[in-house]
Amino acid sequence: MPTLKEIKGRIGSVKSTLKITSAMKLVSSAKLRKAQNAIAAMRPYEEELRRMLAMASGAGGVTETVTSPAKKADFAGDVPEKVTSPAVIIAVASNSSLCGGFNANVIAKVRSVRRPGDVVYSIGRKMADAMARDGFRSPSDYSALSEHPAYVDAAALVEKLSKDFYEGRISGVTLVYTHFVSTSRQVPVVERLLPIETPDHVGGDDGAVMPVPSSVMPGPDALLEPSARELLAALLPRTLKLKLYAALLDSAAAEHAARTIAMQTATDNAEDLLSELTLQYNKGRQQKITSEILDLAGGQAAE
Repeated sequence: MPTLKEIKGRIGSVKSTLKITSAMKLVSSAKLRKAQNAIAAMRPYEEELRRMLAMASGAGGVTETVTSPAKKADFAGDVPEKVTSPAVIIAVASNSSLCGGFNANVIAKVRSVRRPGDVVYSIGRKMADAMARDGFRSPSDYSALSEHPAYVDAAALVEKLSKDFYEGRISGVTLVYTHFVSTSRQVPVVERLLPIETPDHVGGDDGAVMPVPSSVMPGPDALLEPSARELLAALLPRTLKLKLYAALLDSAAAEHAARTIAMQTATDNAEDLLSELTLQYNKGRQQKITSEILDLAGGQAAE
């Protein structure tokens, strides 16, 4: 049985841990609200861009060139007919732990879709370390994008990979990240970045593919200025850049939500343990006092 001094030391240790977990929960909650605000501010622009892309691709019969870049689309360049190049996976995780199963789940998802010969661009130190252990070392360090998502950096990465794709150095780009559904639910998802998906279908909030309403498609007498091809040439690169940036924001929100829940659980457990230790300490003190009283009473009776 532990002594009172040992129990008191454990109580002090649990109290210190409780302060840390409570502080981390508050910090994660604040970061989660900030990430949610960033997503909410970007969503109207993303929705309008998708609507414009769907309208442009539905006009002039250019939908096929969007989904088949090997057919010499003006905005895409040429892609070799025989694809022998490696595929690229952009894998997004966090730089730190203490966020429950957030990192483990998305790492497992990457391993399920990864194939020998693939090139993995790891965003986040946890992902980079896991992939390096598996022999898939990231071509560069992108840990800053996980902690502080920035559109400029995301756009630069998309430009590089798009150039490699249309010049035939890579066969495609897949995006793996964690989608923020709610504070208590985060789901690892896999999305294709390149080749470009059919623009007359867009992804819903749950990751499902939904058709664009016919109300956004141009009528037979609609005039587009400039032409549909020129619009696509301008919109498609922006869409790809925004897609990666949105995934980074989504992953950041999911990470903060997972850490908030993990720290709340740790705080609750610490409070329960503190109550048990305090009760055990008080019982030990009572037993010690009772024993001392009995010793005094026994000594007086002996006299």
